Amino acid sequence: MTLRHIRYLVPPLVALLAGCATPSVKSVPPSDHFDGRRFFNPDGVQGSSGEQKQGPVALLRNLVKPPYRSWPEVPVTPSRPPARVDGRTMRVTWIGHSTVLVQTQGLNILTDPMWLERSSPVQFLGVKRVRAPGVRLEDLPRIDLILLSHDHRDHLDMHAMRRLWHRDKPLIVTGLGNDQILRRNGVHAEARDWGGRVTLRPGIDVIVERAHHWSQYDPGDRDTTLWAGFTVTLPGGNLYFAGDTGPGDMRWATEARRAGPVRLAILPIGAYHFAGHETDNHIGPDQAVTAFEQLGAAYAIGVHWGTFELTSEGINEPPEHLRAALAREHIAADRFRTPEAGEAWVIE
Repeated sequence: MTLRHIRYLVPPLVALLAGCATPSVKSVPPSDHFDGRRFFNPDGVQGSSGEQKQGPVALLRNLVKPPYRSWPEVPVTPSRPPARVDGRTMRVTWIGHSTVLVQTQGLNILTDPMWLERSSPVQFLGVKRVRAPGVRLEDLPRIDLILLSHDHRDHLDMHAMRRLWHRDKPLIVTGLGNDQILRRNGVHAEARDWGGRVTLRPGIDVIVERAHHWSQYDPGDRDTTLWAGFTVTLPGGNLYFAGDTGPGDMRWATEARRAGPVRLAILPIGAYHFAGHETDNHIGPDQAVTAFEQLGAAYAIGVHWGTFELTSEGINEPPEHLRAALAREHIAADRFRTPEAGEAWVIE
């Protein structure tokens, strides 16, 4: 390790050991998911999963030497999306992990932008991606809307957020408190509580939806920002992005359906086995199919798999299990897809 590496490692280590926290959301009144200091899941489990039980020593050990290192690198041929897609047609491109570009109605919508090589506060240690982004950051068309589900390092790539903000000035919608993290980095976002709404243009709104998860950007600030899913109301059928979510009571999907028919759902299907048991923080393929049915969605794309080896399932296990779950429920496989990174799926 060079002196330069040590210099960049010192700040996150100091924060790790000192427990520095992001400023809390002081103006938010207590509710069924906020106690005045921290957010929580109103439907039960909070802080019981393996990811949240780790202390500073375990977190540091996992940063230096991640526990899972069996996935092979996957060759990716990046694509270059068109500038715009007009009308009802949806052009959907999985870029990797939870990053999806949806082009429709002349809008370019991006979820959880993540282009970093590692899911880590430093880019020389931590979990390294095995699938390169399916679209190079510089090849993205002008982005109109970014949906940021929460502040975990595998979802919030501050470098990408800064570049996109300065280049395009998109509307960024996120849960409460995440706007403070972005603001410290020169990026403006609209933050809302669950149920909040932001208008993009007449007839097209973003609704912040409930999810079952947790948050932490820096050590010591756990659950001081709100995790969320999103509905984007669109002519011809809505777009729904679940963000990162565990099952909880599984009513979050039913709640999102109230906003109107869902044409496309973006649902996580991976990182559901942690240290040999199912995590409470991520749904797997079976639960994703249940959510798909509860949403009454016409189509869905499976994300949050095959990019960062965060948990112990095999790299191709989530899509394989998804195909089996769809077959059991007699759902056509072409309605719920897992395309390769960079591959375009056109929904007419």
